[in-house]
Amino acid sequence: MDTQTLLLAGLILAGLCAVLLLAPRLMRRIGLDPASRPGRRLAISEAAAIDQRRRLVLARCDGREVLLLIGGSSDLVVGWLPALPPPPPVRLPGTLAAPDEGDLA
Repeated sequence: MDTQTLLLAGLILAGLCAVLLLAPRLMRRIGLDPASRPGRRLAISEAAAIDQRRRLVLARCDGREVLLLIGGSSDLVVGWLPALPPPPPVRLPGTLAAPDEGDLA
């Protein structure tokens, strides 16, 4: 093989690697990522291994979180966690604060 053929093969290989690395980003950007679909009701927030067979899983369903113990001989719902209060509204600089109910005269 001559040098020109090896150089061409290297450029083709580098191009294919670039396409394979950039394709997932492009798919997410144009909305083809299945994890970013709107209207998803169920998601896994965290998971922790207890031992080789059992795991604690924190799952989110309809805005609430549930703690599950999975693996072993049976699966168990440890409990539903209380819903978190919504975050306070963000006040942008230069805007007036809303009056409190006690300020109304």
